[in-house]
Amino acid sequence: MSIRDWPDDERPREKLLQRGVAALSDAELLAIFLRVGTPGRSAVDLARDMLKQHGSLRRLLELDQQEFCATPGLGLAKYAQLQAVLELARRHLEDTLQRGDAIQSVADTRRYFMARMRHHSHEVFACLFLDNKHRVIQYEELFYGTIDSSSVHPRQVVKRALYHNAAAAIVAHNHPSGIAEPSRADETITLRLKEALALVDVRLLDHIVVGDNQIVSLAERGVL
Repeated sequence: MSIRDWPDDERPREKLLQRGVAALSDAELLAIFLRVGTPGRSAVDLARDMLKQHGSLRRLLELDQQEFCATPGLGLAKYAQLQAVLELARRHLEDTLQRGDAIQSVADTRRYFMARMRHHSHEVFACLFLDNKHRVIQYEELFYGTIDSSSVHPRQVVKRALYHNAAAAIVAHNHPSGIAEPSRADETITLRLKEALALVDVRLLDHIVVGDNQIVSLAERGVL
């Protein structure tokens, strides 16, 4: 049965308009993006098949071009459209903190790092440098690959903090596994960075670990 033959309150688009976007399932949201299905299958059916095949919405949205276009009903036009939608979402979230903006809450910081770092398929270690009023100076990604005590160099972080004349910093890294639980190595890195930055009068405010739809603050855990 075509979606056009469904009751109005069950059609994804009408359901969104009547009840709000939060009322839709992942498959229904994806169906609105797909717009049409394939012969004998509605857009919702196709969306459910895609989610089942790839395991989660995140994995589906992070497919490379070849993998995405190999799915029946999809192609280069849909891939380009999806990449544009994802980038719009990232830029919207990143706009919560721009150069010169003061950090108003922990929630602002969490949203910012989630937007910046969640999509990486590999581990990235980043720093947000702040002035003495906790206004944003610069965001920089400094280290890539497996983040451990040997790959994060406090000297480089201190060097960049001095370059930006920062008074404070928030560091963050992502866990591509999606699990944001900090490791013992994460705690060790945090303490090393705190000590190194303190030598040049830069305060380390937090170390954020970014997972899949979850973030852990080492400051809230009492490490800082």
